[in-house]
Amino acid sequence: MKQRNIRLETDDGQEVDAVAPTILSVSRATDIPAFYTQWFFNRLAKGYCRWRNPFNGTDSYVSFRNVHFIVFWSKNPAPIIPYLPILKEKGINCYFQYTLNDYEAEELEPNVPILSERIKTFRVLSRILGKSGVVWRFDPMILTDRISLDDLILKIEHLGQQLYGYTDTLVFSFADISSYRKVSSNLMRHGIRYKEWTEELMLDFAERLNVLNDRMGWNFNLKTCAERISLEELNIWHSRCIDQERIAKIAWQDEKLMEHIGMKVENRISNIFDEANIIPQGAIELDENHYALSTKRKKDTGQRKLCGCFPAKDIGQYNTCPHGCLYCYANLSPEIALRNSSQHRIDSDILI
Repeated sequence: MKQRNIRLETDDGQEVDAVAPTILSVSRATDIPAFYTQWFFNRLAKGYCRWRNPFNGTDSYVSFRNVHFIVFWSKNPAPIIPYLPILKEKGINCYFQYTLNDYEAEELEPNVPILSERIKTFRVLSRILGKSGVVWRFDPMILTDRISLDDLILKIEHLGQQLYGYTDTLVFSFADISSYRKVSSNLMRHGIRYKEWTEELMLDFAERLNVLNDRMGWNFNLKTCAERISLEELNIWHSRCIDQERIAKIAWQDEKLMEHIGMKVENRISNIFDEANIIPQGAIELDENHYALSTKRKKDTGQRKLCGCFPAKDIGQYNTCPHGCLYCYANLSPEIALRNSSQHRIDSDILI
């Protein structure tokens, strides 16, 4: 099922060309579940939205006619929870990339809810969507004069104990601050003395995290996001945040979606010794009667070189997230994001 252009009629009666994706990303660029949930579901009801290209400023249209799956990204998905039954009614499945960090004492995320509330929201979301439906992100891992490597491990231990049983995966990345001048200047402006990660520090951290995961009996799938360093010897793998395998586990009964992502669903068979549950090497276990095999791997060429995500259409806009995180890559500054967000209108066809 290829993404293709279609014609649609806008709110003011114009006929325009629109891309009609199968998978939506909502959104890498801003926290739509936290701040723009009502707008998103208004647009879902209308059947389309307008999106502005951050590089050239041109507008284009995105039709929701062919959407079968949504990957949500959020630090506070609580506002979207009451709306999730609407997706079920429309036959749209989803999962959440839930960034749940503990930088509360350091005040690096000034406008997120308190940690206990975010943990509670994580558990509620998991009860609704299942463990496969909520990915825990501790992202990024930051070193400062107040946050040591030991501190990060303790923070993960504290959170992991409360999220155990509610997710199957922990994704993290190492803050690459010097590569983003706006991030570096914002941290320095707020008196944050950051430290850059070296490969030696990354390996030390990864070893400790692997030991912690084993010692605590969590058995989380540990993954890095868009990191060059290979940690496979420590059972830490490169992630695909928009992941064919996770989508298949959640929505394998959607035949058109499985065709789109290149996953072939097969029935399990028993051998001559009547040993059930035999599946081919590399297959994904779905339930007691089915498994899936990947028939193609496809990478989103619009993302960073080290990103392994499957192609999806992101509908967010940069410089619009009011969380005010001091390390944010997506905002030029917290002040600019707050000013832009004040221009949001829930009845508009575009986010800002």
